[in-house]
Amino acid sequence: MVPARDARAVRLAAGDRVRVVDLEGRQVGDVFCFAAEDPSEHLSAAHTRTQLGRLFPALRESFVTDRRRPILTLVDDTSPGVHDMLIAACDPARYRALGVEGRHASCAENLHRALGEVGLRTSVVPQPVNVFMRISIEEDGGLTWLPALSRPGDGVTFEAAMDCVLVVSACPQDVVGINGGNEPTALALDLLPAHEFAERVPALHDTGDKQ
Repeated sequence: MVPARDARAVRLAAGDRVRVVDLEGRQVGDVFCFAAEDPSEHLSAAHTRTQLGRLFPALRESFVTDRRRPILTLVDDTSPGVHDMLIAACDPARYRALGVEGRHASCAENLHRALGEVGLRTSVVPQPVNVFMRISIEEDGGLTWLPALSRPGDGVTFEAAMDCVLVVSACPQDVVGINGGNEPTALALDLLPAHEFAERVPALHDTGDKQ
């Protein structure tokens, strides 16, 4: 479970799969990913856009690191398919600019805390993969923050292309209405290790076609 306004980190071996699930609907999740052997290498939205020539990967396409190596592959998406790789993670400065007084939970702080729980540190907060986040790009180049369209139980599944550490923050944004104008809610992570996934793939049967 990824509680509302909080984050969790999980270690993935190459071939493992993880599904990020929106439990109640219309909840944005900030996804970060770091190479296990060297956390200074991380998933880079900018390098991914450059590699693919798209604002967001299509199914079976990979997110790459700042060293242009594949780190995650998008293998399934049961949501409406609206996600974002343009908007930075929320942080204390963002909430101060929005007029919030006092402390407010943020994805940037969540990232540091979640990594610390698995014994890692990062000096940067990379651009996240904002699953379920809906950003409209206007004709004049302006950006509009819109409520998420994800429904209860919708999920996005990633496969690790290398040994890595994945962090998911259930975004605590409650000033801008990206989370459906609602209070932030929890997400879930369904983990499927590579060996279990292989066991669940149906065996191919001989159809008699010898071509």
